[in-house]
Amino acid sequence: MLGGILIGKLRMEKELEDYVYETVEKMKALGAADVELPQPDLRERYIIAKNETVNILRRVSPYIIIAIAIGGWIHGYLPSDFLLDYAGSDNILAVPMAVLIGVPLYSNAAGTIPLISALIEKGMAAGTALALMMSITALSLPEMIILRRVMKPKLLATFIAILAVSITLTGYIFNLII
Repeated sequence: MLGGILIGKLRMEKELEDYVYETVEKMKALGAADVELPQPDLRERYIIAKNETVNILRRVSPYIIIAIAIGGWIHGYLPSDFLLDYAGSDNILAVPMAVLIGVPLYSNAAGTIPLISALIEKGMAAGTALALMMSITALSLPEMIILRRVMKPKLLATFIAILAVSITLTGYIFNLII
């Protein structure tokens, strides 16, 4: 919520891609003319959804494959204690390091549970593990590529910074509490 307020205070509304505004204007024009939009039936909705899914996959899949390959390389070739060396409980910079380490990895929250569980068992602080989990799901390269389709670089950079700071603070707070 605070991130949204900050972005509003920075007056970054115009930092969305132009086609977003064009779409909004088209919808306003249709609404202003009291034109009733045709409601597609189930078959038409399926075709629209399928076509949009294929288009999104064509645009994003190369980047997702690259990000998954990087994550796989990190998972397969880095020593198992690498994360603990840089993001262990004895390192004051463990939380921001965990956030940075999570960026090239790609997974949903459920997919990170085995990794996070193993790291906590090996001695990683809970807040640091939470920060890693949050950065993997929220700051991953594929997520940023998808968001870049609607956000201009300035807004995307601000969004990333707000998320990174928020995740880092959350990690530190959890480390203090737990």
